[in-house]
Amino acid sequence: MMMIMKPWALNQLIRRALSEDAVNNDITTNSLIPKNHVSQATIIVKEEAIVCGLKVAERVFRQLEPKIHFEAWYEDGSRARRNSIIAKIRGKTRTILTGERVALNFLTYLSGIATDTKKFVQKVSETKARILDTRKTTPGLRLLEKYAVKCGGGHNHRPDLSQLVLIKDNHRDVCRPLMSIPKIIELARRKTKKTIEIEVDTLTQFKEALPAVPDIILLDNMTCQQMRQAVAIARKLPEKKRPILEASGGITLRNVEKVALTGVDCISIGSLTHTHNGIDVSLELINV
Repeated sequence: MMMIMKPWALNQLIRRALSEDAVNNDITTNSLIPKNHVSQATIIVKEEAIVCGLKVAERVFRQLEPKIHFEAWYEDGSRARRNSIIAKIRGKTRTILTGERVALNFLTYLSGIATDTKKFVQKVSETKARILDTRKTTPGLRLLEKYAVKCGGGHNHRPDLSQLVLIKDNHRDVCRPLMSIPKIIELARRKTKKTIEIEVDTLTQFKEALPAVPDIILLDNMTCQQMRQAVAIARKLPEKKRPILEASGGITLRNVEKVALTGVDCISIGSLTHTHNGIDVSLELINV
């Protein structure tokens, strides 16, 4: 699977999570379990899910015990049935019990994002539309969340402010007293060679943006009828002047297929990362 994030950054994130749980002072485990006691354990998903976070879970345990045996039975991004064993561990019992909650928290969280993303992807599978995430992410966890979206079959929008010009409504409002939408796009193009996207709220704004040939036009909170009209207008343009059309705003599992059938190229959905259901994952010792 793709790289999640730079190893040093992932290790730093895991260290913070372990520190938050005070793993160096697990008074219950340290009081009851002998230091050199060894156990085996399995990690089980208790419901059907798209697995995500096994690489992270492994690193959690390795930070506590570098030579621990961690065997993943599934790849991140694969579908697991209810009550499937997704990994097996062998190492010091203290390590397994102390790292359990942090490892499972990552698995629960990331598998939830991947599983919900897959539901959206399946809804539009008969269309050309791609499902995109957004920057509506948890501070400090963006790269992991976007990794989970990829595991669910979605695509990543810009990872940060430096990667793409996205002229949103607030940018337009500041600039509009002095310049038109085409002038705003032209100004951005003079400043950078990055991909340029502009958000529009109406068909009038959409038509106004077309002469400046932006790379992407974001159709924000438009009705399906308005999106179909925008698609029809764009298809009449020469291919080199035809922008990618992105739909966004109020997209749910109930309406995503209707939006995709308008002919838009991609659909960005903030709820992939800011609203999702965690997957029930458990760890069970098997030699006690």
